Amino acid sequence: MKYRVKHVTRYQYGDKVPVCLNEVHLTPRQNDRQSCLKHRIQVRPRPLSVTNRVDYFGNPVHFFTVQTGHSHLTVMSRSLVEIRPSTPPRPNATPPWETVRDGLPLDTSSTGLDAFQFVFDSPCIRSSPELAAYCALSFRPGRPILEAALDLTHRIYHEFKYQPGSTSVNTPPSEVLRTRRGVCQDFAHVQIGCLRSLGLAARYVSGYLLTQPPPGQARLMGADASHAWLSIYIPQHGWVDLDPTNNIIPSLDHILLAWGRDYSDVCPVKGIFHGGGRHSVSVSVDVIPLATSSAPSASPPIPPPAT
Repeated sequence: MKYRVKHVTRYQYGDKVPVCLNEVHLTPRQNDRQSCLKHRIQVRPRPLSVTNRVDYFGNPVHFFTVQTGHSHLTVMSRSLVEIRPSTPPRPNATPPWETVRDGLPLDTSSTGLDAFQFVFDSPCIRSSPELAAYCALSFRPGRPILEAALDLTHRIYHEFKYQPGSTSVNTPPSEVLRTRRGVCQDFAHVQIGCLRSLGLAARYVSGYLLTQPPPGQARLMGADASHAWLSIYIPQHGWVDLDPTNNIIPSLDHILLAWGRDYSDVCPVKGIFHGGGRHSVSVSVDVIPLATSSAPSASPPIPPPAT
């Protein structure tokens, strides 16, 4: 599949802003299943300077500074992305979750060390007995790790309500677990917190969803803006993506932007500004398919857990 992606963030200020500095994670990553063929970022008013680098996690990052007085700011990102299908491991063929947990601190390979850093708490996600208890309902003794993780994904999808406006970027996973309401960012944080509370490695993933689903298929939650899901680390298989908001294993309809410990590492647009008074922010995302293959474009739903 090839997609053309347009992501527009608009800030409107009550008073003039003389200066602002911003950091954006808006360039799709390159990996085995995805290629970013073209990418361009446009900023209005025209910035004084624009620089780019690769961050600690390997994500492309742009920085820009606007030093012209302005009452609005527009950041537009346009990308052309190609997604290739991938096959996740068979859930019941993955090792017991306890074996993975116990082996993570002992793996001194570069891959193992990279994964182990995602076991620990991060700015937005704190492990807790409550998260561990919720997770333990899926992670029964000796259960294959991916089978258990899919069961947890299935439970979050069915037991939590997708409700925009019920949380903020600062709402902790413990609060979302209590209210059972939130959006894609919250559900990813909850599942990551659950997995880390059991000593497993999980990372946060930022990206996009297909905006216009194929005929006859339901529109996925979170397709109007940046989406979020997570990855769990499984030795010999690598990182496996899970989308608890939609109860699917991400495939051709998920476009990867960046990954990190949590939302704070990969926020699409963030920065600081001086002045401005009251302000508002609006975000719009369009993901348009350009080519199809014989492979299905939508990810299959995760089946109900076995009883």
